[in-house]
Amino acid sequence: MDARQLAGGIRAGRLEPQALEEGFSDLHPPYDDHEALVAADRCYFCHDAPCATACPTSIDIPLFIRQIATGTPEAAAKTILSQNILGGMCARVCPTETLCEEVCVREVAEGKPVEIGRLQRYATDRIMARNIHPFERAAPTGKRVVVVGAGPAGLSCAHRLAMKGHDVVILDARAKPGGLNEFGIAAYKSTDDFAAREVDWLLGIGGITIETGRMLGRDLTLTELTSDYDAVFLGLGLGGVNTLGIEGDDREGVLNAVEFISELRQAGDLSALPVGRDVVVIGGGMTAVDAAVQAKLLGALNVTIVYRRSQARMAASAFEQELAQAKGVRIICNATPKGVHGNGAVREIEFEFTDDDLTPTGESFRLPADQVFRAIGQSLVTEGLPVLAGRKIAVEGPGRTSLPGVWAGGDCAAGGDDLTVTAVAEGRDAAEDIHATLMR
Repeated sequence: MDARQLAGGIRAGRLEPQALEEGFSDLHPPYDDHEALVAADRCYFCHDAPCATACPTSIDIPLFIRQIATGTPEAAAKTILSQNILGGMCARVCPTETLCEEVCVREVAEGKPVEIGRLQRYATDRIMARNIHPFERAAPTGKRVVVVGAGPAGLSCAHRLAMKGHDVVILDARAKPGGLNEFGIAAYKSTDDFAAREVDWLLGIGGITIETGRMLGRDLTLTELTSDYDAVFLGLGLGGVNTLGIEGDDREGVLNAVEFISELRQAGDLSALPVGRDVVVIGGGMTAVDAAVQAKLLGALNVTIVYRRSQARMAASAFEQELAQAKGVRIICNATPKGVHGNGAVREIEFEFTDDDLTPTGESFRLPADQVFRAIGQSLVTEGLPVLAGRKIAVEGPGRTSLPGVWAGGDCAAGGDDLTVTAVAEGRDAAEDIHATLMR
């Protein structure tokens, strides 16, 4: 064992640069031309393809795979992008194992699906590498639409509106556009600054202006936006982070997983990013897995995910769970945090075992920890927003809110899964409804 790994406390440089480069390399290397043809040849091109039905953006999957098989990957990319303008990122981060690939006929019959995600990446990477934008902007309509949030929902909505001939302004609180694609997913899923490159490519449609550092509620109000623009789309995401609500939650070393991932994604030098020796991640979703795996890849000696219910009920897919375990992450289930212990900084975190209905068993245990990451969900900052449904914005149909002229989609809107691909679909569908309303 490397002595630097054994060193206690939160510190940077636990691994050599070469080990960091290898650990954070592309999780699924792209197909070359021959590999893509072989993979495409496995598709049965089903007429009533269950994979297309399972895709939240309704991509015609058999068609685009057939286009790859016949040597026209640029046409395949257009088929994909006409439904999902962020098809390149979705090919990298979609849980295809629980969506299109889960229902693939090959998966049902043989236990090995057509690798739809990797084929989608092959086609979209091809068209982006050649800097081809396959869509043209319609004649100007004279209408102005503001999109709040430059994440997947906002970018999808803006692109579709720009295609229709509207002028679009995107406002985002952060210094860079991209939302969770840029700040919130594991670095090994989106290498070579892909999220930023995809945004630049998307803007090639024209008619879209992005203004960063503009936050709703701080720099402007919804009333001002509805007054200044013909329509408003809210793609805010979820800005708040849930706390543990236990004693010691504010100790030094207890951090939000989303902030850790964001800092890592924006780091120019991973060897300068500090990580603990004994890391505990609380949660059971994709964010928990991303934080845990990346802590391990940075050189943490012991990394443990603790989830309050059974492993079968974790929101992270079986593939993600297996990935974490393959990287050396331990998963403990049916345990809920009771207290964070230490003298100023965290040294241990105490848990109590529970039944799957969260009933305490009375049996507790402690884990050594110098770094604890909360990955127990995010919340919407709700001040000044339309009517809510629970803790999110209430929407009807294609994203219509309680306020005339205001639509919403993505993680901030009620009803959908918190997935990139779902956000893209909701932004696209809201744009179509906005266009129909404005041109009525």
